[in-house]
Amino acid sequence: MFRIVCNSQKGGSGKSTVCRVLSVHAARLGFSVYLVDTDTQGTLTQWHEARETEEPRRVVVDQRRLGKRHERHLRHRARILFLSTHHRMPSEHLDDVFELADLVLVPIKPTPDDLKAALVTVYRLKSLGVPFLLVITQAIQNTNITAQAIAALSHHGSVAETILVNRVAYPSAFTDGRTPQEIEPRAPAAREIASLWDNILSYLHTGTVETRSEARG
Repeated sequence: MFRIVCNSQKGGSGKSTVCRVLSVHAARLGFSVYLVDTDTQGTLTQWHEARETEEPRRVVVDQRRLGKRHERHLRHRARILFLSTHHRMPSEHLDDVFELADLVLVPIKPTPDDLKAALVTVYRLKSLGVPFLLVITQAIQNTNITAQAIAALSHHGSVAETILVNRVAYPSAFTDGRTPQEIEPRAPAAREIASLWDNILSYLHTGTVETRSEARG
């Protein structure tokens, strides 16, 4: 089982968005996917409750009790587990979540404030030795600020080749529990999501991530 955590120290960075679109994409590819929402705002939970299908499945976990017991419970059910966190989650709980992760996705809007907040997460992940991938979200196409953000972030870690562009398709789909690729399978948003998933799969199968996953059995 691969455990993928979405975390950022900045609200509105796109954690729930990334979890929603990627979990649906993976489930549509045939993976057994589970979602865990530890964000007290419950954005991911509300979206899932509005869905007409259970896939991907959601499991309720008390963030104060995250640990090996829940890991064992899900191991034989899920191929991929997505976990969304709150940006103000206490550091001791956040470290526990990071330690469970095979990969942490750090969504980042290309703004100065978001870049600064992202580095807090990056430094913590590096100190814990947890693999991570930086993901640009809500980007405006063909702008200098997006290119500058990618260049700046590349000095601190791996940046996903695919960026998620700021599109109306996202909020429109999320309103009734769907995702852009479920509404318009051939639209630009759907292609970006599929491409981002390919980026993540490639990163998941690097030596560091595979070794971390295999060590847990």
